[in-house]
Amino acid sequence: MTAPGYRPAMPKAEPKEPSTDDDAKATSPDRPDRPTASALRAGWSLLAVFLPFGLFLESLHALKVPVYLRSELRRELWTLAHAHGNLLGLLCLAFAALGQRTIPSAKARGATARLLVVGAWLMPLGFFTGGVMNTEGDPSFGIIGVPLGGILLLIALFRAALAVRE
Repeated sequence: MTAPGYRPAMPKAEPKEPSTDDDAKATSPDRPDRPTASALRAGWSLLAVFLPFGLFLESLHALKVPVYLRSELRRELWTLAHAHGNLLGLLCLAFAALGQRTIPSAKARGATARLLVVGAWLMPLGFFTGGVMNTEGDPSFGIIGVPLGGILLLIALFRAALAVRE
């Protein structure tokens, strides 16, 4: 019989060293590495911005708002911003889901993620700003974001295709 309040001696647990290596975190299936996390944030953010933007465009059309309806170019550019923002958000989510498993190098994955995220934001924002304060036949200067974003996206996609392990 043991005395009340008696506790047997427990062996001391050795302290674990905190790991700061991104590649060590990448091996964990439940924690994405930094590039994957940035693509994941960008994907959800793009969807959170451009899905409601589509509802906003529909309400402008339903309410027959003159600023929106008078300019056919504005309607087209803002519709393109809505569509590209949503599709590029899905592309960022696809990269976040597959990037760690298919691109083994953390450096290549990081560079690809940066290009993808910046290009994914530049393109729809270029379409949107091209439709702000535009003249009847020409978009405003903000349209320059579309080809810049497109170039960054193409580079990101080529880098991803070349970095995929066989």
